[in-house]
This record gives sequence, structure tokens and C-alpha cells, in this order.
Amino acid sequence: MTDPFVRRAAEVEYDPVDAAEGLSKGVLVGSDDGAPNLAIRRFTLAPGAEVPRHTNEIEHEQYVLAGEYVVGLDDEEVTVRAGDSLFIPAGTVHWYRNDGEAEGAFVCAVPTGDDTIEVVEE
Repeated sequence: MTDPFVRRAAEVEYDPVDAAEGLSKGVLVGSDDGAPNLAIRRFTLAPGAEVPRHTNEIEHEQYVLAGEYVVGLDDEEVTVRAGDSLFIPAGTVHWYRNDGEAEGAFVCAVPTGDDTIEVVEE
């Protein structure tokens, strides 16, 4: 059994995401911490950043923390802002674009385990 813990914001390490210029990811809680079911990650989306159209093998639940940016969901584009929530079912084509001057940030909860990400050509 894993012991409970608190991870302070200053302890989270952020790494650039290779597939998307201007996107960074920090794992807040994950399987390396002993979490058996869910991983919680925080992403930042720099001004001008674009994440290509892609699918994931696993579902995503997201909560927008800061900024305003566009999320593509299948054939629809939606502008999201701090306080908005998203559900992205497994296999849904999705993408992100930050046209604004402020950084966007969101928390993403996903099931632990392997995930296959496939970039979708337009």
C-alpha cells in the first residue's frame, strides 16, 4: 500500500512535449507515485502554441486553470477559458491552439497505464 503524500507546486517538474511546440507537461500525481487508477497532469500552452490533431487510446478529463485557447474536438472548435471543463472520450480527434497573448494552463486526469497517441494528418 502506498502512503498518502502532498506534492508542493514548486516540486513539479515540467518538460516540453515533443509533438507540440510551446506545450509543457508536469505530472502532479501518477503511477510512479503509487496511484493505481488515475494520473493527474498539468499542462501549459504558451502564446502561439499549437498541438497537432491527434487521438489517444484513453479518455481525458480536463479543467482549464488559466488563459483562453481553442480546443478542437472532432470537427468543432471551441474557445475555452479558466473554469471550463472538458471530457474527451478515447479515440476522439482533438487539438489545441493558443491564439492569445497569455499562457493557457489546464489539469488533465487520465487512467493510469499505457496510452497510444496518434497524430492525425489533415
